[in-house]
Amino acid sequence: MNRIIEECKHKIKLEAEALIKVSEQVDEAYAEAVDAILNCKGRVIVTGLGKTGHVGKKIAASFASLGTKAFFVHSCESLHGDMGMIDKDDVVIMISNSGSSPEILNMLPPLKIIGPKTISITRSKDTPLAKSTDIAIKVDAGPEIDHMGGLAPTASAIAALAVGDALATVVSELKGFTRNDFALSHPGGALGQQLLKEYQERVNK
Repeated sequence: MNRIIEECKHKIKLEAEALIKVSEQVDEAYAEAVDAILNCKGRVIVTGLGKTGHVGKKIAASFASLGTKAFFVHSCESLHGDMGMIDKDDVVIMISNSGSSPEILNMLPPLKIIGPKTISITRSKDTPLAKSTDIAIKVDAGPEIDHMGGLAPTASAIAALAVGDALATVVSELKGFTRNDFALSHPGGALGQQLLKEYQERVNK
């Protein structure tokens, strides 16, 4: 029992250390990404596949709930019709730890023709994906935390999620998104009901 507890603590600490490592990599690319999103006349579209696809869905949901119109497009589905969801006025955030997955790289030629601003999130700025996007964000979380020598996307996935949260919350703050706005985006559940109640009380004063 104690060994299991200590091992779980150790794994969590490893991921915390990975996030600290990524925080030290923050550079001007983050500012460029925030600026691109703030000036976006369309929507923010997040794409990925596999575990980064799941992360991308959460990042898109965070943007949407915090005042930036956003949705997720699966990289594979984009190659079979969903590219039609993307417009030249959009910003496309492309997530791939390796930056070399064929499915996400195959999105690049049509995206170049459509013309949206592209942002990559990869472990290195030297990856094929990073070299082909307008803005390249490096997210090198170091080794994964699984016992098989880094086969399972763990530290890299949590790091990409943290970067997405950082971008979404900074953009929201700079937009002046308020508790009142948040209440209108979250009308359901206990939190939403409480915020709506607060909002209605302020309006009726």
